[in-house]
Amino acid sequence: MAGEWLVAPLEELVDDIVDRRGVTPLKLGSDFVAHGYRVISAKAIKGRRVDLSADEPRFVNEATYRKWMKTPLLHDDVILTSEAPLGEPAYVSDDVEWCLGQRLFGIRTKKARLYGRFLFYAFQSEHVRHDLLSRATGTTAQGIRQTELRLVRIPLPRVEEQRAIAYILGTLDDKIELNRRMNETLEAMARALFKSWFVDFDPVRAKAEGRDPGLPNPLAELFPARLVDSELGEIPEGWVVKKIGDLLELAYGKALKAEDRRDGNVPVYGSNGQVGWHEERLAVGPGIVVGRKGNPGIATWVPTDFFPIDTTFYVLPKPSCRSLQFLFHALQTHDLASLGADSAVPGLNRNLAYMSAQLLPTESLLVQFERLASALSRRVNVENDQSRTLAALRDTLLPKLISGDMRVKNAERFVGAVT
Repeated sequence: MAGEWLVAPLEELVDDIVDRRGVTPLKLGSDFVAHGYRVISAKAIKGRRVDLSADEPRFVNEATYRKWMKTPLLHDDVILTSEAPLGEPAYVSDDVEWCLGQRLFGIRTKKARLYGRFLFYAFQSEHVRHDLLSRATGTTAQGIRQTELRLVRIPLPRVEEQRAIAYILGTLDDKIELNRRMNETLEAMARALFKSWFVDFDPVRAKAEGRDPGLPNPLAELFPARLVDSELGEIPEGWVVKKIGDLLELAYGKALKAEDRRDGNVPVYGSNGQVGWHEERLAVGPGIVVGRKGNPGIATWVPTDFFPIDTTFYVLPKPSCRSLQFLFHALQTHDLASLGADSAVPGLNRNLAYMSAQLLPTESLLVQFERLASALSRRVNVENDQSRTLAALRDTLLPKLISGDMRVKNAERFVGAVT
């Protein structure tokens, strides 16, 4: 591994490893509080980054934080899961005031010997990961203790080359992260538009009160100027209350085991999102997948042709509502997960879902919402396609760069030019 590069055990390359195994607020003379310093667990390490939305939000006060994190997390530290799952890294790009909870290590490198972001990528390489996993113990869940982690062997090119390698791979990851954040913003814009028009009735209320609805005149004219009573409460005049079953069909997905899938460019969807690829489509995109078993009621937008498996439904719009974008956002306002089938495995009863009431605006407004939301969705799809390409490039380069099979020429000049 690493050609002529040195290989050294991690313990020679670190200033500190934060390991707060077993620490709880109670042991520190306190308890969790409603707000304060965030406590993260291994659940938050998703897709090579810290995803706070994936972890239960828990907080401690300042005094507890100071006791808990005598070594706070700083820029260029690396977080590593110790079990369940084992060996998932995340890079700390800024100083953060988090408490490392269950199943997490915080690693601070000796900067003169090992650049933190290079270590982050080294943990993803085949040889380092194999070494780490070989030191794990446990039957139900594989885990690694700090004493064994310190023995994991790390390739050690010159620090200048480490920084150059980390810059190349990091630039790709930074763009992927930028795309992800952009997509979050675009998706939030679509949700906000739906809520303003079809939940809060902002343009209708503005017109009813004699205020400017803040829309171009041709669009503003499509909204009525008064609210009327209905079974759902006040609704815009001219809009109607329908059952979800009047607007769409929840068609069953089809069984497709992993071993039966053939490599292709058609995404395969389960109740938790995309689970693989196949060469044949079951449904024409764009479309909507709704979790049926396991993760019931979760609606997922699919921009292309797709194959929904038998743990899902997929949406077939009916003539009364041709706007897939409207149906997608409308489904997200319903608590479909509570409409479970009587089974040991959580499941969505589509007949109960069909009975749920849904407000339907005029056809002209559906057309306008479809136009605007589709434009945002297309932008999201472009960003996602670019991110997949960048991720494939990163995954191709990473093993070659970390192993030394591919070298960065003039690393000192390279690093000097980009720092």
